[in-house]
Amino acid sequence: MSEKAKKLTEFLKVGLWKVPSEAVPAWKRFLLGVLKKLILSVKFFTGHGVMDAASALTYSTMLAIVPIVAVVFAIARGFGFSKYIEEWFLQALSSQPQAAEVIVGFVNSYLIHTHRGIFLGVGLLFMLWTVLMLIHNIEMAFNNIWQVKQQRSILRTVTDYLSMFFLAPIIIVVQSGLSIFMATIAKHLDSFMLLGPMMRFLLELMPYVIMSTIFVVLYVFMPNTKVKLSCAIIPGILAGSAMQLLQFFYINSQVFLSSYNAIYGSFAALPLFMLWVQLSWSICLFGAELSYTSQNLEEFAFLARTEDLSHRYRILLSALLLGRICKRFEEGKSPYTALGLKLETGLPIRITNDLLFDLVQVGLLSESSAMGKDEEPVFQPALSLAHITVGAMVDRLEATGHWKVEIDLRDQMKSQAWGQVLTLRSAYLANLREIQVKDLA
Repeated sequence: MSEKAKKLTEFLKVGLWKVPSEAVPAWKRFLLGVLKKLILSVKFFTGHGVMDAASALTYSTMLAIVPIVAVVFAIARGFGFSKYIEEWFLQALSSQPQAAEVIVGFVNSYLIHTHRGIFLGVGLLFMLWTVLMLIHNIEMAFNNIWQVKQQRSILRTVTDYLSMFFLAPIIIVVQSGLSIFMATIAKHLDSFMLLGPMMRFLLELMPYVIMSTIFVVLYVFMPNTKVKLSCAIIPGILAGSAMQLLQFFYINSQVFLSSYNAIYGSFAALPLFMLWVQLSWSICLFGAELSYTSQNLEEFAFLARTEDLSHRYRILLSALLLGRICKRFEEGKSPYTALGLKLETGLPIRITNDLLFDLVQVGLLSESSAMGKDEEPVFQPALSLAHITVGAMVDRLEATGHWKVEIDLRDQMKSQAWGQVLTLRSAYLANLREIQVKDLA
């Protein structure tokens, strides 16, 4: 490797993250921030199993696409808009016309048989299970990207996704009507020198706007945490544009796929459609990584992972966070959020969230949010402050876990040395129980 390549690699790995923000001009700070976000997004996308999540979502999509589209079509038919929905679906899958026609045929057959009462019992439950599995997998993929360990409650899951099912057909119909209106206006304005080209440009731009809006809404709505709209707009636009380019590539590559179609015949639509779905989910999840890094971009410490911390350091940092929370509670002030603790302590937000999660799991903290997802969760002591001692914290954190050895160790721990070890440990914890965590703040 040349000397310049080594220097560039070293800068991207270490030097980039140590450049002080206040020491560079605004334009350079902006470019360095963009570079950091891209590097982190690629790193997390390739190293955190995001491609595996895209494959799982592809499988779930193949199982659930017919019942999902059937639900949307059924709602649209109830409002008398089935024609618009079908045209929109065929246009949305214009790069996969054979697959789109097959899916529409399946959906129409599904609705007819459901109307006649044929698909009942096990068949209906299986269809419902495939939809719920897809929704669950999507939420899990986004929560993993955002380092969120708390899933939606059953009530919120039902209400959120039922509202989405009912709103989707209405939004599609409104979008179709707007497209028809703009196309009609464009025809009447063809003779105008300026307005005609402008309307045609808006018509060509509309698919990009619609697809970008879908991704922005997905990035804000799907993770079970508060996502800033400003951090989802640019990733949504990039993902929407990439999707439209993918559509354009597939439409214009049909000539090169003629030999593939000649070999597999009508069956060729299935693997091509699966590949298209896989690439689509990959684009979607990479945009989610961009949104995550945009909201949580920090300095070099951002790359630190909680699992890389030593046990001793985890205990010390947990005591630091727990002490601040207990002191704030004793003073009667508003409780901390994870972001507030991060700003006050300087710990990376990812480590802060992981340590707070552990403290909630062992019953030392309680997590609550008055407004659900729309407000940042706050953390308060789960016990009386007199019972939250350093010894209690150490004992609970060291005892956490589910793995147990089904071996009777009493016969192997009868020696005098073992007795001294256990006695000293009990004395150690007893001494630490004399210190209240709030006094550490």
